[in-house]
Amino acid sequence: MEDVISTEPFAIDTGEARFVVDGDSVTLYVNGWPSSQWFGSRPGVLEFEYMNWMLAVIEVLWPPSARLRCLHLGAAACALPRAIAFRWPASRHLAVEIDAKLAEAVRAQVSLPRSPVLRLRVDDAAATLRARPPGSQELIIRDVFDSDGRTPADLAGQSAALAAAAALAPEGVYLANCGDQPKLPAAKLEARVLAGAFEYVAVIAEPGQWRGRRRGNAVLVASKRQLSAAQERQLARFLAGGGFPARLMGAAEVRRWSS
Repeated sequence: MEDVISTEPFAIDTGEARFVVDGDSVTLYVNGWPSSQWFGSRPGVLEFEYMNWMLAVIEVLWPPSARLRCLHLGAAACALPRAIAFRWPASRHLAVEIDAKLAEAVRAQVSLPRSPVLRLRVDDAAATLRARPPGSQELIIRDVFDSDGRTPADLAGQSAALAAAAALAPEGVYLANCGDQPKLPAAKLEARVLAGAFEYVAVIAEPGQWRGRRRGNAVLVASKRQLSAAQERQLARFLAGGGFPARLMGAAEVRRWSS
């Protein structure tokens, strides 16, 4: 099945959305903001830098044969669930989207993997997270923003961190997308919050963000188990040498930075 994309703007519950097609690339804009981007013939390839950083974390921690149970808080056009499903074909995904009209348009136009590989559910992300059975997920990915471009409070506080930790299997990982200002004040605050629920917390961001030269997305990596020094070194090499260079601040440095 191929994507059948209309480029006409369409109404959604939260405003307006449209798909923009540029050759093989498709980008979903929600209220003017780019929310998903993918390549029609290459489902395992993504353009957004923070999504590639998340893929790098998964690649370091799990082989392609891993049977990952993945919860995606914030679905948009499901670009990241599709990429993970393509690269880890035994994985299973639940993607949660609060906007019913957006989810309907995505189902109609985007070639999503069929259930049980990917289920797209219309629901509140925070409520879904708190309702997940204990130890039921290897991977939880948070990619939710309000109209101001901020993570909703009910997904950024201590209760959400504790709910994510409870829902994860012992070897599981929580990946949180954090839109931030230069020098990453929001990521610093959230790293402090996550440290109250997880044994391991690391932060990934573009070098210019760390130097205070630009704003952008940071990815917080949290787990109930420590990543080994070898895994951290491998991840740092992947991030520094990839097509979207980033710096990993490992757990020991994050503890000092966020305290």
